[in-house]
Amino acid sequence: MLVPERYKLVAMSFLAVFICYIDRVNISVAIIPMQEQFGWTESQVGLILGSFYFGYMFTMALGGFLADKYGGKIVLAYGVFFWSIFTILTPVFAYSGFWLLIFIRILMGLGEGITFPSWHALYARWIPFNERTRAIAITNSGISAGTVFGYLATAIIIGVYSWELVFYSFGMFGIVWVYFWHRSIASQPENHPKILKSELDLIQKEAPAKSTADKIPLSKLMCNGPFIAIVIATFCNNWALFTFLSYLPKFVNSPVSIGGLGIDLGSNLFIAIILLPSIVSVISLIAGGYIADMLIKRGVKTIIVRKTANSFGFYGAALCLYLISFQESIFNIVVLLCLTNLSSGIGAGGFGVNHADLGPKYTGSLVGISGGLGMIAAILSPIVAGLVLESTNSWDLIFNICCGALVFGGTFYLFFASSDEQFN
Repeated sequence: MLVPERYKLVAMSFLAVFICYIDRVNISVAIIPMQEQFGWTESQVGLILGSFYFGYMFTMALGGFLADKYGGKIVLAYGVFFWSIFTILTPVFAYSGFWLLIFIRILMGLGEGITFPSWHALYARWIPFNERTRAIAITNSGISAGTVFGYLATAIIIGVYSWELVFYSFGMFGIVWVYFWHRSIASQPENHPKILKSELDLIQKEAPAKSTADKIPLSKLMCNGPFIAIVIATFCNNWALFTFLSYLPKFVNSPVSIGGLGIDLGSNLFIAIILLPSIVSVISLIAGGYIADMLIKRGVKTIIVRKTANSFGFYGAALCLYLISFQESIFNIVVLLCLTNLSSGIGAGGFGVNHADLGPKYTGSLVGISGGLGMIAAILSPIVAGLVLESTNSWDLIFNICCGALVFGGTFYLFFASSDEQFN
């Protein structure tokens, strides 16, 4: 039985997101021995973790425009290749000085910034409407899968070898991926040499976008309520997401006296606590995508599905994070972290797939612009967390800031989101 070419695209895009995240989160674990070796302060650690997203935000919008205009295949290939090279070079720059490490992290961010708008642009042209939410959810599950692998493999490699080997080995994954991506993917389904006519007919009949985009309607974009709702939701979601991507290993490792869990980096318990919430996230993201597609297929209005899923994700995660501050049991904290990721995963049918509803042929650009603006949160949140730790030693305050962001973002989206086409 032949595997449809669009399924191969989803699998390869999942791997791109997986590689994107192992290269992104490895420093969240490696920073622990690196900080000890180089003597960095907490605010310096926050700056290192946040600097990556400074580069990331600048190429998201550009990557989306280029993917819509010239095709996601070539744009994503260049991005993965260059960020993989920068990953390999990270130890060299770390030993050369603090600001050179900041510089290479910014370059990595520039490479990774094109990832999500590129594959969103491909999906708008390859994936039939009734398969879109689950295809996006499966691909987004690469975030959690990459986080699981990145945390786990980094901890093991550091325990057995060194933190430097983490960057050398992870960077090579991306180089190998580029080779297979180039051989198996086309930007437009009609240009794929191996696609069957039956699959091509299905895609051309049901995929949201039928053409490339000539111009981004920027003036209309910046005053459009439903698009602004996506931007606000992206920003608020990113604040919580990237706080935890950057600081979860440090929270688990931090002393109990300042609100951490006090678990040693090399212990099995450390690995288990890092692993379990991410596994829950992978499963719930895929389930959330299937549930959203199923409801839409059964006739539930798209906007009702979008707002319900989004509210479940934002409000559920906020509640769980708020409750963590009151827990003394490690077991209870791990359960709440798992429930936080469960809520976020079920919310997969919300703001994260709303872009193609608003402007199918501009999907890559919409993802890139909203994601680029949302990356401001990814830059600020690790820096703020580092300053909070340095000045107050309070993990509770970090959790509460994340809660406030999620409640605000969920409420704004609930009032202003739409599934009607805004840009054509």
